[in-house]
Amino acid sequence: MATSLDFEMRRPSLTLVHTAPRQARGRERQARRWLNFAVAAAGILVTSPLMLLIAVLIKLTSRGPVLFKQARIGLDRRALSRAGGNTRRRLDLGGNPFTMFKFRTMHVAPEDRGQDDQEVWAQPDDARVTPLGRVLRKFRLDELPQLFNVLRGDMNIVGPRPEQPAIFVYLREQIEGYQRRQRVRPGITGWAQVNQGYDQSVEDVRRKLAFDLEYIRRQSAVEDVRIMLRTIPVMVFRRGGW
Repeated sequence: MATSLDFEMRRPSLTLVHTAPRQARGRERQARRWLNFAVAAAGILVTSPLMLLIAVLIKLTSRGPVLFKQARIGLDRRALSRAGGNTRRRLDLGGNPFTMFKFRTMHVAPEDRGQDDQEVWAQPDDARVTPLGRVLRKFRLDELPQLFNVLRGDMNIVGPRPEQPAIFVYLREQIEGYQRRQRVRPGITGWAQVNQGYDQSVEDVRRKLAFDLEYIRRQSAVEDVRIMLRTIPVMVFRRGGW
């Protein structure tokens, strides 16, 4: 006759059942983070002469700093409430804010406040963009300093693009589920970026959100490598850049 001890030995441990997938996900996240860190470090080494050249050209062709720094909304590690946010905070930014680096591509405003600082989308033929800035934007070279954001842990190479705080709040109100893209680290490139160009409207963002959520569902180190490889022709052939 089976005893209670026999039953306990045959019954799978609920703790192990729940812990194993969690540990596997943790290992996958760690592998992806190390992959992104390694690619960023290698990218800095390889592109450092190009970044130095770009810095010199920016100083020679327009007034203002070489680097443009802007607040962006990053990873949201908090447990979501049923409403999709954190109800204990008076002001919910939607994620951890950080300073993102780019090469400056716009003229500095007369009042010494970079026009890039205005929380609006840039447009094709935007008068604020410098001639050199147009070239950098077409080939996405203005994004190179974000490799240092990856080393700092603010971003990954691959992930949803980080948005400016005021624009993020606006889009969260306009697009249902927009804040769900903050459940992973933002990226320099992403599944949305290789499938669609720069945003010009809320509808553009809505289409990109579908790509971002698709990426989040199937994220893996292999997927990150695939998107990195898909980004190269986007840069070389200037797809979606202006």
